[in-house]
Amino acid sequence: MSKVAVVFWSGTGNTGAMADAVAEGAKSAGADVSVFGPSEFGKDKVAEFDGIAFGCPAMGAEVLEESEFEPMFSEVEGALSGKKIALFGSYGWGDGQWMRDWEDRCNQAGARLAADSVIANNAPGADAIEECKSLGRALA
Repeated sequence: MSKVAVVFWSGTGNTGAMADAVAEGAKSAGADVSVFGPSEFGKDKVAEFDGIAFGCPAMGAEVLEESEFEPMFSEVEGALSGKKIALFGSYGWGDGQWMRDWEDRCNQAGARLAADSVIANNAPGADAIEECKSLGRALA
């Protein structure tokens, strides 16, 4: 059984709903799933998991949330080489540039993206929820 972590930050609940769907998808594929907020996860935990799903909405000028999520992600980034990960999040403006930038960072860190990242404009609809479940299954 694979161990999967779902690590996310959500301000309005949109990315939280996506995290729930990712966790559900991973569990349905037989994974042992643990869910964390950014203050509960650090580079010391990376090695404990076979796969990690990171979720964060676009903030400001299409960047990761700066006070909690970005510091955590910067800390774990150097430990992601060879790690199977997945990315998801919601946005309210722009065109998803924050996700493309985030994927680039992960690729440069040597992480392996398990599936295409999932983004949702505002609240995730049924299609985005299903994509998140598929992302969780791919990570498991």
